[in-house]
Amino acid sequence: MADQPNILVVLSDQHAPMYSGPYGHPIVQTPNMDRLAREGAVFENAYCNSPICVPSRMTLMSGLHLHHSGIWDNGVPLPSDTVTWAHYARAAGYDAVLAGKMHFRGLDQLHGFREQLAYDINAQNLPKIPNWAAPPPVRETPWREIRAEAGSSKEIVADDAVAEAALQYLRDPAIKAQPWALVAGFVAPHPPFVVPQRYMDMYPPDEMDLPDVPAGHMADLHPAYQRILQWRGLVEGGISEANIRRARSVYYGLVTYLDDKIGQLITALEETGQYDNTIIIYLSDHGEMLGEHGLWYKCNFYEQSVRIPLIIAGPGMPQNQRIPQVASTVDVTATLLDLLNADVFSPLDGESLLPLLRGEADGWKDEAISEFYADGSTRPWAMLRQGRYKYVYSHNDPLELYDLEDDPGEFRNLAADPAQQPVLERMTNSLLSRWNPDEIDRRIQQSQRERTLIYDDLFRYLLEPTS
Repeated sequence: MADQPNILVVLSDQHAPMYSGPYGHPIVQTPNMDRLAREGAVFENAYCNSPICVPSRMTLMSGLHLHHSGIWDNGVPLPSDTVTWAHYARAAGYDAVLAGKMHFRGLDQLHGFREQLAYDINAQNLPKIPNWAAPPPVRETPWREIRAEAGSSKEIVADDAVAEAALQYLRDPAIKAQPWALVAGFVAPHPPFVVPQRYMDMYPPDEMDLPDVPAGHMADLHPAYQRILQWRGLVEGGISEANIRRARSVYYGLVTYLDDKIGQLITALEETGQYDNTIIIYLSDHGEMLGEHGLWYKCNFYEQSVRIPLIIAGPGMPQNQRIPQVASTVDVTATLLDLLNADVFSPLDGESLLPLLRGEADGWKDEAISEFYADGSTRPWAMLRQGRYKYVYSHNDPLELYDLEDDPGEFRNLAADPAQQPVLERMTNSLLSRWNPDEIDRRIQQSQRERTLIYDDLFRYLLEPTS
């Protein structure tokens, strides 16, 4: 038991990897992420399995793709009889605890964790239930302003409490009686874009870089993205350059604020003599568009939205290693179970990353599947990344195919290129052989109708004080 490593999972919210030091950003300061990158491995092409909070996080907990779990959107609770990696951790002799955000829905706020050490500000907010039977949602007035300011917020207060609870846990001598697995779930750098003044001062707005949105690009976006634009109320030129610079300034400040929290956790591990026996995994649930392609927030399959940071450091891990193979969140779940040496008997959609970390790349699947059925969507929508290619299928829409080596900005859709038809056909067959859009559409619309009937009563019960 003493030889089992501790596991610290730092899970942020809405951090696109390209906005950090380990992924090459020239402005954003992340010294603690940089340290983990030097002392561990950076996965250069890691993806979330859904670019929105609850489905992505429940994928991490269960190791299941959305079309297997049925966690379609932010309003679907993970069933309490779903076996999670936290259940396996405790069965393997670990003390599995959660501090902060995991965005669990419903009455079960643990799903295998022994205790929630700090409150989750998203635990009981009312979910929005999409309605695919209705016309696509359209915002009537253009979106003209992004809130971006220095100061505090309930999210900052919550993250400070998460850090304090996690630090108190790490400094408790009693935890050394058994190996532990701690998740520190932070809200940053998720909106609102509000950050303490000292962090915003690090990034003067007039010195910020701007998104790459060629003239007329928004009008030429794929129909699925046009629906996102209409839902958000985004129009070309609708948000001023000054506001964009200010929003990016605050977002970069939030990333550095988050990085400071990681540094506090590392320091506590060092001070308590636990650093050398703790594997640290840093990842986020999804990314942030930050104005690229004229889009903000997440909810799509562009790189800024669907790609995530993934850094793994600790005993037995390679140092200063960069891993180019494609991976995704379900693989992180499988890796956690591998590290726990768990006796796994429930189905998993991912594969352990430990062979890649040992340099054993032969036979690696080199692919990621991501699905989106939530805000702004009207039909089954999925992404398949295989090697250098990204393929996107939106049901009854034109196909998308991008060569990310030649076109990292995703500006050239190759789906109609005759030279790329073998790749397009291969990836279409690869996705549709295991992902049935007609069946998924039926299941989702049934789920939406059922939840519309019951959720008013359910959440009134959850939110109203009891006598």
